[in-house]
Amino acid sequence: MIVSTAQLFKHAYGKYAVGAYNINNAEQAMGLFRGCIESKAPFIIQISKGARKYTDKRMLEAIIRAGDQIFPEAVFAVHLDHGDEETCYDCINSGFYSSVMIDASHESLDKNIEITKRVVDAAHKKGISVEAELGKLGGVEEDIKVEDGHATLTNPAEAKEFVSRSGADSLACAIGTSHGAFKFKGKQSLHFDVLKQIQDALPNFPLVMHGSSSVPKDEVDRINKAGGQIKDSSGVNVEEYLPAAKLGVTKINIDTDGRLVWTRVHREFFRDKPSEFDFRPVGKTFMDEYAKFIISRNQLLGSAGQLDSVRASLKK
Repeated sequence: MIVSTAQLFKHAYGKYAVGAYNINNAEQAMGLFRGCIESKAPFIIQISKGARKYTDKRMLEAIIRAGDQIFPEAVFAVHLDHGDEETCYDCINSGFYSSVMIDASHESLDKNIEITKRVVDAAHKKGISVEAELGKLGGVEEDIKVEDGHATLTNPAEAKEFVSRSGADSLACAIGTSHGAFKFKGKQSLHFDVLKQIQDALPNFPLVMHGSSSVPKDEVDRINKAGGQIKDSSGVNVEEYLPAAKLGVTKINIDTDGRLVWTRVHREFFRDKPSEFDFRPVGKTFMDEYAKFIISRNQLLGSAGQLDSVRASLKK
């Protein structure tokens, strides 16, 4: 069942965070659905601009529609991740997405509000939720690149003004996280003091954490032992997910960790079976491993076991 992020956030606020997972292919989609059903968790499928271009946006949409049919008990939102204005309108008009993110955080405050409000006006006419971003996360993710020196934390006072003027339904905040596998250089870490100030300025308003992958050391070590060369990687402490949820974070984006699972599975498989050329056995292994990964993250987010309660809330 595809629902809006607003419906999921209403149930989650102050109790747990909903996992938002980026997918690019059928194997990821199957692992994601299986993991969320087994852990009985609501979830958000995120589609980036890069994923829409990887094969064809219609192919990815068809895979998700098939997942909805195969797993009718699933409750999830379909969300555009880091969209520009043109891509947001395309998703809004597609009749498929239940949520979009407009990322104009690189613009001035007034320009960011202006662009976001246009997207909000178009989306709300069709019952679609809108996420916006204020502040700048460091790091690299697909076509997003912000050098550490240009990363800025979200200003709580500006956050209140931004939401009031733009009408956005949720806000991605810069609180010290960064995109990609190379986070937290130096002393950088999550700024819970800033997050608390934002929550105080926007009580009961859904907040979002981007760049929240944990970049597990054991995954990186196994990748490197199988021929990888990932160095000096670090991520978010998973023990900080629930404390963030208590402060209003209702959506936590996790992408890099899933890529690491894919890389580890494939590197180890072909290292151990160098004569293998059938991609299906390794694909099946990945789906199983990705499902296990999803279960582990839903447990850490507090969303595991919430599915029946979410379904009941949707009937009210």
